[in-house]
Amino acid sequence: MTVLERLRAARVIPVVRTPTAELAATAVAWLREAGLTVFEITLTIPGAVELIRALAADPALLVGAGTVPDAAAATACLAAGARFVVSPWVDPALAAPCRAAEAAFLPGALTPTEVRAALAAGADAVKVFPAASVGGPSHIAALRSVFPGVAFCPTGGVGPVDVPAYLAAGAAFVGMGGALVDAKRIAAGDKGAILAAARAVTG
Repeated sequence: MTVLERLRAARVIPVVRTPTAELAATAVAWLREAGLTVFEITLTIPGAVELIRALAADPALLVGAGTVPDAAAATACLAAGARFVVSPWVDPALAAPCRAAEAAFLPGALTPTEVRAALAAGADAVKVFPAASVGGPSHIAALRSVFPGVAFCPTGGVGPVDVPAYLAAGAAFVGMGGALVDAKRIAAGDKGAILAAARAVTG
């Protein structure tokens, strides 16, 4: 399977954003127990590149980098084993390192103009961020009406109960952060709550 095919098959991509790499590693370990194997590790985590390297060494996982600010950061993540690169905005400079590494490029967009710019920049899929605050599934359906062939990944405010509606609206897959990777619950050792959230999207 290609990277994009694996993202589609996963349907839900945990967006791991925690105050420390240790909490992020714990989140990944717990979510794996619920059957999740695709993870976006955001560069807001201290030591994120090293964490990507450690996780990517496991062939059972598909690991990507999120909140990637520039081409230099993308190159570092790809060298560490990231198989997809996600940015909250459109930066065409991120496309070349992704192509060189045969990784997927997912720039962020919100409006039709921004989606068109993302496609022109070489996007393999388009992250729609922030999705919930601009209409949720209805916004995705509206974008799909004019971009029927584009793989959209709505992210931002997506909860487990929202997943079916987003997929029905035409999303290829969704990114889920705080609703799935709750840093406070992880820090408190509340594994049960994390597993329950994960099973709500995998069951």
